[in-house]
Amino acid sequence: MFAIRLIAFLLMLLPSLSMAATVKSVRLWDREDYTRAVLELSASAEYKVFTLENPSRLVLDVQNGSTIKALRTDPKGLVNGIRVGKTDQGQLRIVFDLSGGVRPKSFLLTPAGTHRHRLVLDLYPQGSAAPVPTQAAAARADSPRDVIIAIDAGHGGKDPGAIGPKGSFEKDITLAVAKALAKRIDNEPGMKAHLIRDGDSFIQLSDRYEAARVAKADLFISIHADAFTLASVRGSSVFILSQRGASNEAAGYLADRENRADLVGGVSLGNRDTTLAAVLLDLSLGATLEASASAADPVLNSLSKFGKTHKRYIERANFVVLRSPDVPSMLIETGFLSNPEEEKNLNNPKHRGRLADAILDGVRGYFFSAPPPGTWIAKHARTRTYKVAAGETLSEIATRHGTSVSRIRAANNLPDDVVKAGAMLTIPTDS
Repeated sequence: MFAIRLIAFLLMLLPSLSMAATVKSVRLWDREDYTRAVLELSASAEYKVFTLENPSRLVLDVQNGSTIKALRTDPKGLVNGIRVGKTDQGQLRIVFDLSGGVRPKSFLLTPAGTHRHRLVLDLYPQGSAAPVPTQAAAARADSPRDVIIAIDAGHGGKDPGAIGPKGSFEKDITLAVAKALAKRIDNEPGMKAHLIRDGDSFIQLSDRYEAARVAKADLFISIHADAFTLASVRGSSVFILSQRGASNEAAGYLADRENRADLVGGVSLGNRDTTLAAVLLDLSLGATLEASASAADPVLNSLSKFGKTHKRYIERANFVVLRSPDVPSMLIETGFLSNPEEEKNLNNPKHRGRLADAILDGVRGYFFSAPPPGTWIAKHARTRTYKVAAGETLSEIATRHGTSVSRIRAANNLPDDVVKAGAMLTIPTDS
């Protein structure tokens, strides 16, 4: 009887016992007012945070903690580097070397989707306080902002992606295209590019769209180079997210190939009620998917003028990298790296430049047809020009640009709804 009571007593104590937690990884984000560090843990953990001076450091002690490998990350924001060790009591100690004093705030997040337990450290510069409106801040708030386009060069680092017949790595092609596109976007009035990676580094898929959210991007574009078992298959493609999975067998094969770098991830909505979180996510995703389709359509149309497209319509697949709930997103396959001719083209800087021009033309069309409120484009874009493609009708053009047939007719003095391929139309937009 005593043994039974002892076992029952011990079982009551189990929830309060501290489990051993392994720190799997650490990621840094440099935000406008602070630096965020996110540590992924195998289990919830008890921890202590304190700061040291001369030099400035932040110390994190994790009870019963351990690491399976060295924690490495590039310097970002207020963090110059990270060191790992053990205290005299055997606790895991992680030291963040800082560029200056900080005021830390920390909290734990429970698992969500593919994310494990997470410990979040927000590091505010010492002496900083909650933002207080000033005349300068008010002036900036009244000034129109640039639209931000996050550009994700697919693969990278240990993940080379597809490999062409001549040995070209997809990760190198995508980075070159992404940089060419970013350069052109930065030269556009009212637009600013944000590269998810600007070197040969591996970034988990969920971290890519999270980086776009941190940058407050208005659009996310993931650049890839396709591959297939038949070398004759060619052409560019534009994908948006499909909640029902891939739209056809080829898209299914492609989605599986891209997703093997990471599992299909979820989006954390904190500790909200499960049902409420599901409703909020559905609403957000629904609006984002609609915007993604509106953005992808002019991009595909522009690519079709530049060269052959694999399909004449936007494809849908369950790519992890497109799963942001609040940033319109598309994935562009710039061509088939498995096709010898397209591999040669994608290695040609001039071809990549023309490809970037075509993508930019579509992106420009999207933002000028539906400019986000408060942006430079919304303030200045009242009309834009559009070249009619073969087979297009005035109704299709009006729908694509979010306006009406009657407004286009009035802006161009058209007697009827007939338009000829190659004609240049003035497209009225709301401002």
